[in-house]
Amino acid sequence: MPGLALLGLTALLGLTALLDHGEGATLCLSQQLRMQGDYMLGGLFPLGSAEGTGLGDRLQPNATVCTRFSSLGLLWALAVKMAVEEINNGSALLPGLHLGYDLFDTCSEPTVAMKPSLMFMAKAGSCNIAAYCNYTQYQPRVLAVIGPHSSELALVTGKFFSFFLVPQVSYGASTDRLSNREIFPSFFRTVPSDQVQVAAMVELLQELGWNWVAAVGSDDEYGRQGLSLFSGLANARGICIAHEGLVPLPPGSLRLGALRGLLRQVNQSSVQVVVLFSSAHAARTLFSYSIRCKLSPKVWVASEAWLTSDLVMTLPGMPGVGTVLGFLQQGAPMPEFPSYVRTRLALAADPAFCASLDAEQPGLEEHVVGPRCPQCDHVTLENLSAGLLHHQTFAAYAAVYGVAQALHNTLRCNASGCPRREPVRPWQVRPRSPHPPESGGISVGNLGWRQLRPAGPGPTHLLQRTRQLLENMYNVSFRARGLALQFDASGNVNVDYDLKLWVWQDPTPKLRTVGTFKGRLELWRSQMCWHTPGKQVSTGWPVPSCTAAFPSAGRELWPCLGRSGGPSAGPGRGVHQAEHSPSPEALCQQPVSQCSRQCKEGQVRRVKGFHSCCYDCVDCKAGSYQRNPDDLLCTQCDQDQWSPDRSTRCFPRKPMFLAWGEPAVLLLLALLALALGLALAALGLFLWHSDSPLVQASGGPRACFGLACLGLVCLSVLLFPGQPGPASCLAQQPLFHLPLTGCLSTLFLQAAEIFVGSELPPSWAEKMRGHLRGPWAWLVVLLAMLAEAALCAWYLVAFPPEVVTDWRVLPTEALVHCHVHSWISFGLVHATNAMLAFLCFLGTFLVQSRPGRYNGARGLTFAMLAYFITWISFVPLFANVHVAYQPAVQMGAILLCALGILATFHLPKCYLLLQRPELNTPEFFLEDNARAQGSSWGQGRRESGQKQVTPDPVTSPQ
Repeated sequence: MPGLALLGLTALLGLTALLDHGEGATLCLSQQLRMQGDYMLGGLFPLGSAEGTGLGDRLQPNATVCTRFSSLGLLWALAVKMAVEEINNGSALLPGLHLGYDLFDTCSEPTVAMKPSLMFMAKAGSCNIAAYCNYTQYQPRVLAVIGPHSSELALVTGKFFSFFLVPQVSYGASTDRLSNREIFPSFFRTVPSDQVQVAAMVELLQELGWNWVAAVGSDDEYGRQGLSLFSGLANARGICIAHEGLVPLPPGSLRLGALRGLLRQVNQSSVQVVVLFSSAHAARTLFSYSIRCKLSPKVWVASEAWLTSDLVMTLPGMPGVGTVLGFLQQGAPMPEFPSYVRTRLALAADPAFCASLDAEQPGLEEHVVGPRCPQCDHVTLENLSAGLLHHQTFAAYAAVYGVAQALHNTLRCNASGCPRREPVRPWQVRPRSPHPPESGGISVGNLGWRQLRPAGPGPTHLLQRTRQLLENMYNVSFRARGLALQFDASGNVNVDYDLKLWVWQDPTPKLRTVGTFKGRLELWRSQMCWHTPGKQVSTGWPVPSCTAAFPSAGRELWPCLGRSGGPSAGPGRGVHQAEHSPSPEALCQQPVSQCSRQCKEGQVRRVKGFHSCCYDCVDCKAGSYQRNPDDLLCTQCDQDQWSPDRSTRCFPRKPMFLAWGEPAVLLLLALLALALGLALAALGLFLWHSDSPLVQASGGPRACFGLACLGLVCLSVLLFPGQPGPASCLAQQPLFHLPLTGCLSTLFLQAAEIFVGSELPPSWAEKMRGHLRGPWAWLVVLLAMLAEAALCAWYLVAFPPEVVTDWRVLPTEALVHCHVHSWISFGLVHATNAMLAFLCFLGTFLVQSRPGRYNGARGLTFAMLAYFITWISFVPLFANVHVAYQPAVQMGAILLCALGILATFHLPKCYLLLQRPELNTPEFFLEDNARAQGSSWGQGRRESGQKQVTPDPVTSPQ
């Protein structure tokens, strides 16, 4: 406690001296960048920077001169110093031991960073580095290295320290290449990989609906690798990169021409969002030229490397570039750090304190690398105040705690102290078995022996040591400022991100948190306002009061617009209000960055050119639908579904068949009732007058049988309406054709009788007529029906009709019908009936009628004509009508066929029975029969009958 009180008193006196000296006072801050300890930590920090130091411009390998001071680099070094002092003064980590540090300037250049990196490999007290055949013979003066900050430098130093398996913990290098354990086995970092940042960027673009962007990166490892990660992930997520390019480092006239061309393309296109993944120097170069070229304001999605950089924020004209937002890693607050910095500056201004540092022997390495940071001895508190709360300060601070925790575990320290052991080397491992593990990896449990030991053969006694610092670095868990952190198998830590938005307040912007990314993006839309007018649409979200959130919106957020809509404030010119500044409500409207408008519901994208985001909207036709908003092709509905044009879903098809209630069926049923009624009436009349000459001349019982079959033909149409079933499909044709065959066979017998009586000699005619009117007639009917039955059986066995559901013939319904497999077999089933009808027609067509006798041949001729006209007309009509109405056509043909036979053959006879009973005499119907049988009618009666002329009852009844 007395020591702390003395240190506080010294700091108070130093602060008074600092205020007395003013800005020009020389400090001894650079001498505080080195402190001896039991275990030393090396440090690489960008304390300065050099301009125009490309290796291609050098003619000799001269040393690089750092002319520009970086306040952030010094603050990060002081954060490391603060962490070391906290650990040394506390008892939680490494009790009884003291950590030391040796911090150097990298000048943000690999050539400068290699000097202290080489010095770290020299023995303590020496600046010479020997060349050994075996890397295990090297004895680095530092146990681990903190830094460097940039990915470009970390790729160089990371490989170098990995040769010797020296743990290296970066507080800013985020390139994903450093996660490769095959190349960088000893590299760790307290910042997330760029892969996490890129995932957050892509999710931000998706959340805000920006799928048409430009992507620009710095022409270094950080920018190229980040741009590659972004391009791959963006393309996979449906985001199109309209323009892509690199910002040259260092800038050259030839390469800047390509940059100007890129800016011109971006300015002339519809791109409103630019993703800039670059270092701070490259971002400053890009914005300098964009301001000079008057690039129209855009939305800039920034990478973490330049989002908070003073090089970019302080660039004149920056308020006119548009909206800037990006992701920054979260960290634990360090409220004591500003006070610590003030204390360090106060001590640096105290002559007594500086004299005590001068008394110590300067490090030998300063004779090699030069002064550590000459610019640090001329800083003021005002120079450092802007970066005191920088987000990466915690990352540098946490890196020390990660190494300290691993060393604490390696030394097996406890609350009472650390056991006395041999000095720890960075790469040494604890032997776990007489033989090395068979499998290698990057986790602690799978680390092979060769992975934790420098390459090359070495003395086997070194393997007997029990120190494993590098091994304990893997998956080590530690706490810094109460925040729990852990290095994973790739050396990364899982840290969340904050989404920051630049809010302009003279002279530099302030960062406002508008969202978080914790594996998933969460936006605070009420806090978001846009400095990018034009091509805006209302977002539909509640519009906050921008005047309340940003009181300087109208005056400070937007500069004057030039001729092309870009900023008119150039370098060295003040930013002033535009002549037509956007209103606060306009600033709360989200910009649109899309190559094509969003398609409407029921439309899909037809891509134009090479970018999937540029497309025409095409309507989905009937039978297809739009499944997802980003579909490129319409999705076909299932066969049991249908959809209208421009549909987003499919609907189930309803079964459709010839229903009983349809108008066409009702009309056919009425026709059925008429035909069936006439057939039954004729049958009843024939039965009532069964002994009359007319009925006997018509065949007697055979005529009644034919009428009964004709009634069954009419009833067969009842199998066609309604939902088809297997039984109805099989019974339709047999139950129609068999009765029709029975009817036609009776008509055939009567036609044959007429033909025999009129065309054959009397002797033959009498003999044949006897066979046609006896029992043999029924045999003809039976044979005809058996022939038709055989045809129907063959049809049902060889080509059975089946119930099918046709999903495509109707637009919105599923047609259920009886499917005919073979139309040829369907036609052959009609063969027996057609042959009978044809024979009837031939037998009666040319027969001459006798005067005074009933002309039965004429009725049969017209009946067969009705049959042929009906079924010949049926064929083209049935073939051309829609399949849904084919059963109705077949019903109509059957009924018309039955009505034709009734109307031309049976109904005239019924007319004679009812209206002309005087003609129902044997002379008029049975004269030929009576003569053949020698009946009671005499020859004179027949002769008188021949002389009497009687009109034809069919043509002119009296």
